[in-house]
Amino acid sequence: MSLPASRRPRRITRRAFGALAAAVALAVTGSTTTALASSTAPAEPTSTLGAAAGLKEVMFVGNNWDGTADVINSRGDFARIGRINVIPDKDQRLTEIYLNPVKLVYFLGIRNGPGEGHDQFVDDMYSTPDGTAMVVSRPSFADVVSIDLATGRINWRFPVSGYRSDHMTVSPDGSRVAVSASTSNTVHVLDIRTGKQLGSFKTGDKPHENVFTGGGKYLWNMSIGEVNTALDDPSMDWTKGDRRITVVDAGTFKEVRVIDMRQRLDAFGRQDLSDAVRPVAFTPDESKLYFQVSFFNGFLEYDVASDKITRAKTLPKNPATSEDRTTWVNDSRHHGMSMNAAGDKLCIAGTMDDYATIVDRASLQEGPLVAASKPYWATVSGDGESCVISESGADRVTAIDFATGRKVASVAVGDHPQRVRIAHVAADWTGPAAR
Repeated sequence: MSLPASRRPRRITRRAFGALAAAVALAVTGSTTTALASSTAPAEPTSTLGAAAGLKEVMFVGNNWDGTADVINSRGDFARIGRINVIPDKDQRLTEIYLNPVKLVYFLGIRNGPGEGHDQFVDDMYSTPDGTAMVVSRPSFADVVSIDLATGRINWRFPVSGYRSDHMTVSPDGSRVAVSASTSNTVHVLDIRTGKQLGSFKTGDKPHENVFTGGGKYLWNMSIGEVNTALDDPSMDWTKGDRRITVVDAGTFKEVRVIDMRQRLDAFGRQDLSDAVRPVAFTPDESKLYFQVSFFNGFLEYDVASDKITRAKTLPKNPATSEDRTTWVNDSRHHGMSMNAAGDKLCIAGTMDDYATIVDRASLQEGPLVAASKPYWATVSGDGESCVISESGADRVTAIDFATGRKVASVAVGDHPQRVRIAHVAADWTGPAAR
């Protein structure tokens, strides 16, 4: 199937960013593996489970290059309700950066590397349990902030260690937010209401996605290694760093398990695949983990109890997609996946191949390939009926029906949407008050 090419922004040079990052890179060492048991399903984090009366369910859409977040309906027409400026302190932050040579090196490195020539102002966001604030990670400003949804003002700010913040997750009870600090190989866990750090732990190189499991008992982090160099040939895989899954006790932040997917991939006979684990999705009973890896147009199935990869699925390639790996954004080929509540369907964002598709979990058979412009993330709608993808190349989000695999709605959003999250706001909310 031939699909239209994305509106792909120019890449400055990954070599340039690699040189900058190498000059000030930080490193951590690995640790031993221990056993882990888990039995409670990791529901899509909403930060407002058991939401208070007077709140309405919505979706937050982070427009990374705009520095805004759109608030849209979480089902039905997915219409936009309002927009939030997530960088009201932009001038202050830029002044700090330009007065600090090291911060400036990283700031420009982010712009010319993962930002594809743009500053990265919003990576991830969640609402607080009472629906009064949005908590946002801002990569270029290396921080997490809480923004008052009524006034648009900043409630608190937490500068992460190092020079870039990344993916976040919220505990099932909505009280804690975990954020990856990608240049210091650290995950910080914060009180979502106050911004106070509750604890932290070390990870592999370049921590990325975070997931709570066991009803909030465990916290998983997937490190993806160096994705901003042009050393993408398989023979240079050793330059990508220490890539692993780190699992900690979410109460003590002590490491309880390390999973090196390199060993599991080799045992499965897929020495050809990268071990950089990207987006993931657990089954409702947490017995299986589905995950994407760098450079692969597909995903893998991992059995948690047996500690083995059990299946792999290769999805179609778009003939219009270059096979030059250095042209794929941040080592992605496919980036974004989610699972419906029943656990029988997966939604896959085929990022560089310009499509998304619904996959039957039992047979691993994909459905129709829904044309999409550089889809970057996939989540589940509020009613559980649809997969919602962010089309970062077309500045819109699109809903795909889990039952039919067909597109049901699209809505325009801001510049370069990435993360999409279920959230809650006041029932009569339409946007921050004008000041």
